[in-house]
Amino acid sequence: MISFTVTAVVFGVVFLAELPDKTALAGLVLGTRYRASYVFAGVAAAFALHVALAVAAGSVLTLLPQQIVQALTGVLFLGGAAVLLMKKDEDEEEIRKPENQSFWKVSGAGFMLILVAEFGDLTQIMTANLAARYDDPLSVGIGAVLALWSVAAIGILGGKALMRRVPLRLITKVAALVMLALGVWSLWEAVAG
Repeated sequence: MISFTVTAVVFGVVFLAELPDKTALAGLVLGTRYRASYVFAGVAAAFALHVALAVAAGSVLTLLPQQIVQALTGVLFLGGAAVLLMKKDEDEEEIRKPENQSFWKVSGAGFMLILVAEFGDLTQIMTANLAARYDDPLSVGIGAVLALWSVAAIGILGGKALMRRVPLRLITKVAALVMLALGVWSLWEAVAG
């Protein structure tokens, strides 16, 4: 069974953490150069692979005693919050332009860009933490994939307009505060439990 509560929590946390990330900017740049549907296909496939790897890693953590998992999760969330708060604004990176506009060239470029850029990224680590915390890999996986796909779609279709209306620093601070709250909550549960 899918827990809509877990899916919604994971969606919110991952969405807020990914929105100010470099991949939203990369999606924006690719989306301005190439057909949006081709870019999204490649980016979506790469994110699905990353989430599968993160959920598998998080599921392994559930084999440890619950208090250790909660303490580890809390520390990692606090570390993620610190990374977001200390992160400097990122410039758009140069993205290699595929030689033509074919589906395979464009989606392949999007796939490879996200595959390399997101490996070991904060949201992948967060997804593993959430999978360990909730011990519900399907709900966590669905929430994380939908969040990452949403951010990719926003970046590809109109991230520039959103960034004009909502300051990137505000989005980053909200994501950091949510992670801070989850970290403190997890540590409290580890100590109280």
